[in-house]
Amino acid sequence: MSGGEVAGILVAVFWAILVSFLALALVRLAQTLKAATRLVAEVTEQAVPLLSEASATVREANTQLARVDSIASDVQEVTSNASALSSTVSSAFGGPLVKVAAFGYGVRRAIGRKGRPESDPAPTVVIGKTLPSARRGGRRNRGSKG
Repeated sequence: MSGGEVAGILVAVFWAILVSFLALALVRLAQTLKAATRLVAEVTEQAVPLLSEASATVREANTQLARVDSIASDVQEVTSNASALSSTVSSAFGGPLVKVAAFGYGVRRAIGRKGRPESDPAPTVVIGKTLPSARRGGRRNRGSKG
């Protein structure tokens, strides 16, 4: 064998090994692509029912929100009616009730003063002066005997 023949055999063996590695890599790549295709198909099979359930849930939530909106508008109307009723009752009964309460207070004061004689008015405090009856020891005025 000459040097050219040996070199040819080495190149042929090298190419055979290289083609084998490439074939092995392509086979593994094909297996990976098949597994990925299977996975995508399974996800699609599971995702379609999930999406339909999610769509139904969103529709139901939209219905419930419409109901809540109508309830909120009804509550707002009831609140405004209660406010109007409150102001009406306040204006209708508030003034007369205040007058009745003031009259009752005046009557109580008048009854309270009825038992006190007019000659003995309520004690008065005068700032800066000492009244004779307010001296220490309870002494009376010097001019009066008593």
